Amino acid sequence: MVRFWGKEKDTGVSSAVEPGSPGAEGVPNADIIQRDIRALKVSAKWDPNLPREAVEAIDQAYQTGDLEKKAVLEHTLLEEDSPYPEVRAAVRNYDEEMPANTPRAWIIGMMWCTIGSGVNMLFSLRNPSIYLTPVVTLLLSYPFGVAWTYVMPTRQFKTFGKKWSLNSGPFNAKEHTIIVIMANASFGGTTAYSTDVLLAQEVFYGQKFGWGYQLLLTITCQMLGLGLAGLTRKWLVEPAAMIWPSNLIITTMFETIHTRKTPDALKSGSWTIGRYKYFLIVLVGIFVWEWFPLWIAPFLSAFTFVCWAAPNNVVVNQLFGGQTGLALIPITFDWTIITAFLTSPLIFPFHAIANTMIGVFVFTIVTCLGIHYTGAFYSEYLPMSTGGNFDNTGVRYNVSRILTPEYTLDPQLYREYSPIFLSTTFALAYGLSFATIIAVVVHTALYDGQEIWAKWKAARGEGADIHQRMMMKYKEAPWYWYAAAFVTMFALGLVTCLVWDTHLTWWAFIVALLISLFFYLPIGIIQATTNVQIGLNVITEFIIGYMQPGRPLAMMMFKMYGYITAYQGLYFTQDIKLAHYMKVPQRVTFWAQFVATLWSCIVQIAVFNWALGAIDGVCTHDQKDNYTCPNAGVFFTASIIWGVIGPKRIFGSEGVYSSLSWFFLVGLIAPILVYLAARKWPKSNLRYINMPIIFGGTAYIPPATPMTYATWGITGTIFNKFIKGRHRAWWTEYNFVTSAALDSGTIICLLLIFFALQLPNKVTSPQWWGGWGGGFQNNMDWNAGVQKVANGTFGPKTWK
Repeated sequence: MVRFWGKEKDTGVSSAVEPGSPGAEGVPNADIIQRDIRALKVSAKWDPNLPREAVEAIDQAYQTGDLEKKAVLEHTLLEEDSPYPEVRAAVRNYDEEMPANTPRAWIIGMMWCTIGSGVNMLFSLRNPSIYLTPVVTLLLSYPFGVAWTYVMPTRQFKTFGKKWSLNSGPFNAKEHTIIVIMANASFGGTTAYSTDVLLAQEVFYGQKFGWGYQLLLTITCQMLGLGLAGLTRKWLVEPAAMIWPSNLIITTMFETIHTRKTPDALKSGSWTIGRYKYFLIVLVGIFVWEWFPLWIAPFLSAFTFVCWAAPNNVVVNQLFGGQTGLALIPITFDWTIITAFLTSPLIFPFHAIANTMIGVFVFTIVTCLGIHYTGAFYSEYLPMSTGGNFDNTGVRYNVSRILTPEYTLDPQLYREYSPIFLSTTFALAYGLSFATIIAVVVHTALYDGQEIWAKWKAARGEGADIHQRMMMKYKEAPWYWYAAAFVTMFALGLVTCLVWDTHLTWWAFIVALLISLFFYLPIGIIQATTNVQIGLNVITEFIIGYMQPGRPLAMMMFKMYGYITAYQGLYFTQDIKLAHYMKVPQRVTFWAQFVATLWSCIVQIAVFNWALGAIDGVCTHDQKDNYTCPNAGVFFTASIIWGVIGPKRIFGSEGVYSSLSWFFLVGLIAPILVYLAARKWPKSNLRYINMPIIFGGTAYIPPATPMTYATWGITGTIFNKFIKGRHRAWWTEYNFVTSAALDSGTIICLLLIFFALQLPNKVTSPQWWGGWGGGFQNNMDWNAGVQKVANGTFGPKTWK
């Protein structure tokens, strides 16, 4: 049979189920082959990542009675290597015997957990903020691991009958994986979401419940998702189709750092540079270049030359601006702009990029133009694209004017002040969120329902690819470990809500968790196959606003448990898949995630309390070192808008944005129409249309800008469509290395600028037309210009 794609099989492959051997259940080989081909057919039917020729080959093999042909196909797609080109390019198809659960991995991992959690917590209180990422841990932990090999003694010890040593030999990729997994678990999402709740409570609401409450709130917020991650491994980790694209950058970096070999695929060509050397060249290059858009010449970040030519023309700036406009001519020379909010476009499959850009064009561009220039939602008095809330005079909404001393809504003050108004893209973002949350359920039921049910009934190993087969030789982390973790955190969550005066009832807490449980698989499948995560933040705010109106504190906690449980859980799932790719035993992974997360919660709360007690004037607008707690103010305002004013006054029948509720219906109907069309024309590109991504891919706009999305889409298309299609060998070896190097060099540059120049506050950036504060910012794009300035007030005459 002709090979579809990929590299030659490595002779070092070790599989838990060898070809030609009977299955674990004693089933004859013919039945195992037929079972695996059937499972392949079910999973391949709507799989957007599987090459079309592979899908056709599976259909032919399933229909034929030729057992040998089926066996060859099974060997090619499941036993030889992953059926997915992206995975083949980034993950080795063999397992090496090397220790993972070592003192070195745990000590270095816990050290970086402490540093990352503490630093991120402290600087989250500062404006501007800076965050360490797990990529920093990956890069900096490597020299620590190598130095450990030369410094620490190799003497062996024996404890409870088991031998161990401080130095188990050369620092290896599996130990490195454990360290990165611990970093992801502890500060992969920057800081614990609960700390924003705590800041809002203590700084604005004056509620100080003490260390016990702070620890329980943070631990339950961060660890409830661990149980969901473990209990959904059968659907989100074990199937080959769940590729988790963001992991491929990490596995590529491990391979690059720990092997440093010349790419086999390119040895016969003119390009023979090794991955490691190429990684270093690109890293140094982007590190040097980023000094220009980040510090010396920031006009390069958003090269909006049309706005510079007509700085006072509002329409021109709204159409072509890169800050508050639609960026119809998107040009940037800054990697941080391309990756802002979305991460590197090089790791997204092209179909995910295409669906996202369809959403940008249809909604962010066309629909917003229609809304803004017809005056709908009073948009002529408002900016085109900002994340703020405005009153009926066009200035930022002052929530203090509608509150009682007890932080509840005063209806009379509200009627005397103003309803809330949103920029055009911000208003549309809420409508798209409504459509997305319905579409993701409908899409999953139509496209993945059959496979979800098949996986529920299937035995472990059925239809397993090469990576799952290799993982089966390690002991599985029992499901009841994860179940016990979830039940324990559930009990502690109830204690947190009921012992202290949080205003969140026990039944509301359960509803919040049910939201995460219900949406976990649908959003997990989409993220695992497209790298796009659908957020639950808007739907949780919407539900609690109707369910328990007038309770801002309850709103914050409901959103935290309903949204972050799934959000953090998918971080855990992603790392379980990373361990799966790197062949780290599941039991080691479980304890690494559990211990690292628990410890990071303690560290963050300790730093949180130290900062509030030791930094003079912390969380005030004039704090001398800029520790103004910017997130706390945003979070407090959101709690008032959704918890006090409530969604009924904004999106209800008498609200300014009531028509956006029709998006719920759009989200229901659109996936069904696309599905029916794809079934009618199964060989067309309609099979790649993903309505949840078309609706939800633009969810970061605002605060992200159309400039970011457009340049991200263009860059991703160049690499993952054109280069991948025309220069497959180069793409296979260097695409993910390029992404990793660009990210790493940029992060190092950002950290150096922040800690060496901005934090001491003694060095200013170059002052000239193209520098910060220079003439390039003197236009209606940077100043959020509006078509009409309100002469008095605008909007409805009365509101309730």
